[in-house]
Amino acid sequence: MHNWTGNTRDYVSEEGAIALYPGNGGGGNLYTKEEFKDFVFRFEFMLTEGANNGIGIRAPLEGDAAYVGMEIQVLDNESPIYSQLEKYQYHGSVYGVIAAKRGYLKPVGEWNTEEIRLQGNEIRVTLNGTVITEGNIAEASKDGTLDHKDHPGLKNEKGHIGFLGHGSLVKFRNIRIKTL
Repeated sequence: MHNWTGNTRDYVSEEGAIALYPGNGGGGNLYTKEEFKDFVFRFEFMLTEGANNGIGIRAPLEGDAAYVGMEIQVLDNESPIYSQLEKYQYHGSVYGVIAAKRGYLKPVGEWNTEEIRLQGNEIRVTLNGTVITEGNIAEASKDGTLDHKDHPGLKNEKGHIGFLGHGSLVKFRNIRIKTL
């Protein structure tokens, strides 16, 4: 945990994974101490029923990372509590900006593999070997975002990578970042 900053109380290291437990507070963000511009971020994650988290990219340490940076959604798409979401809110989406393809998450309780590649304005999210999100952030937002909100973080050239807790038990392991 020595390479991370932010909510180091509620995110805990156990059995080679970083886990966020709702009983510990269940929220807050855990960020890399280092900032990244262009990168490949690979990790594995395990969801629980109804889990909601996110991956902050090019994010500052303060503010709502989905807007002041970018958030790649981490979500149990199949949970009935999320049946009425907008298409840009499901797992792997660039929150509010680019919608992801659905149907590639493993069942709750199994480990998934994910890769987020960001180079310039080009982003690609690969889940369990399938590209579920691919696009140009500037092009996707030039006439406004899908959620019709202001996302100033889309213009950030660099920032922190982080886990964005939303009150759910989620585990992450085999976390690797490669600078491009």
